[in-house]
Amino acid sequence: QVQLVESGGGLVQAGGSLSLSCAASRNIFVTDTMGWYRQAPGKQRELVAQITGARVTDYVDSVKGRFTISRDNAKNTVYLQMNSLKPEDTAVYYCNLKRPSTYNYWGQGTQVTVSS
Repeated sequence: QVQLVESGGGLVQAGGSLSLSCAASRNIFVTDTMGWYRQAPGKQRELVAQITGARVTDYVDSVKGRFTISRDNAKNTVYLQMNSLKPEDTAVYYCNLKRPSTYNYWGQGTQVTVSS
């Protein structure tokens, strides 16, 4: 079992920035894809950004140009830098570690609230 611990959520005004971190309880392998998902009240959980072991990144269209995902395998950590935040970014953000068809782990989530 892998534990994922998120940190960095909070309350920010529209246009502001937040940085999320997610630390894994074991080494992150190059075969692991790390990602951030979010779930707003009444909505389904959606992928925000993910990064493969080869540092290939993917973003949902609504955050492109504003959010940046990165990973530091030496620190077993994945980051999400969020700039130019909008009220519609308000959600619980979840860290994810997966190896397709093998395992899929989730963090407990961290609340991000953007006020207008």
